[in-house]
Amino acid sequence: MSKQRVIVLSVIQQGLTKAEVARKYGVTWRWVHTLVTRYEQGGFEALETSRRPKSNPRQITPALTARIIELRRALSAAGLDAGPGSIRSYLENEGNYTPAESTISRILKREGLVIPEPRKRPKSSYIRFEADQPNETWQSDFTHWRLADGTDVEIINWLDDHSRFLLSLHAHSRITGEIVIDTFSRNTEDYGLPASTLTDNGSVYTSRFTGGRNGFEYLLAALGVRQKNGSPGHPQTQGKIERFHQTQKKWLAARPPAETLRDLQHQLQEFQHAYNTKRPHRSLDGHTPEHAYHATIKASPGSPTDTTHYRIRIDRLDSRGKASLRRAGKMHHLGVRAENARKRVLMLIDDTTVTVTELTTGEVLSQHLIDPDRGYWPNILKPAGRWPDP
Repeated sequence: MSKQRVIVLSVIQQGLTKAEVARKYGVTWRWVHTLVTRYEQGGFEALETSRRPKSNPRQITPALTARIIELRRALSAAGLDAGPGSIRSYLENEGNYTPAESTISRILKREGLVIPEPRKRPKSSYIRFEADQPNETWQSDFTHWRLADGTDVEIINWLDDHSRFLLSLHAHSRITGEIVIDTFSRNTEDYGLPASTLTDNGSVYTSRFTGGRNGFEYLLAALGVRQKNGSPGHPQTQGKIERFHQTQKKWLAARPPAETLRDLQHQLQEFQHAYNTKRPHRSLDGHTPEHAYHATIKASPGSPTDTTHYRIRIDRLDSRGKASLRRAGKMHHLGVRAENARKRVLMLIDDTTVTVTELTTGEVLSQHLIDPDRGYWPNILKPAGRWPDP
């Protein structure tokens, strides 16, 4: 029984005066009088008072509810993440009052916009790993997609582990080791060298299970970049790039199928811009990958004082074993060796030297000192002459 009822019963049944009841229960005479009056007008139900405030400035308005539903449908139709976290970030960017994610989730469930997943693994069971700096680790993998006519193609992606920044993505009929080297090299020209890479054990990334090294492994070793590979049959090691493929395919599936590789590449470039600059990321506290990538100092494979700049180029030697290289607007010619004619080569160019290696084996074929004033750079590894036969 509530205290209000006890006070009223003391007056109407025990015959105590209002002053006596006030002293007995430690309340004012006015409060006793108010309770008795309420009882006389509406019975015991009138004694119970609601503690709910008359107004709530943080109450979700119908307009805000409608905007939450509109964002959910628009983001889903565009193939973007439409969870409570993403919706909250969009509301915040629009300058709206931003309710808690749990509140947004209740609204979505009430409107029937959430499909229950009772068997879904709880997020608390996952152990997350994240690089401390941009360029500390680049993840790479490729995935399959189909053109409008059903042709199967492959898309290679490079993702910064710390910021989820999408460094590059390219569509090809088939991903080869040469494409891996070429896309990695373009990324280094745009973003510098990473301290390490993380990939699966595909043959385009490593030959550690077949013996020897492939061209990509030789390149990383030459640049001082640490190569990391996931355990066989354990794709969770590359969890970020694996999860990224779902986001990428969801976005592509929301658009008309591309007719050609060129059309698909245009779609991918549009996706890259939206993913990096427009889409708030839950793992980044609602920031975009572009913001996270440029927000802090970047890691590098060398020491902090190592300022050597590398340039990488893939080429094929001509019929005489020579190659051409443009530097500072001027063309220079490199004599490798005639026995290496027509070989596919990788050139590693720093401030003073050009090192030419065979693309598939990593064997060093020649080295050339950079001399801006000369048009021909000879191979400094080639013997100056031969001793006459005895």
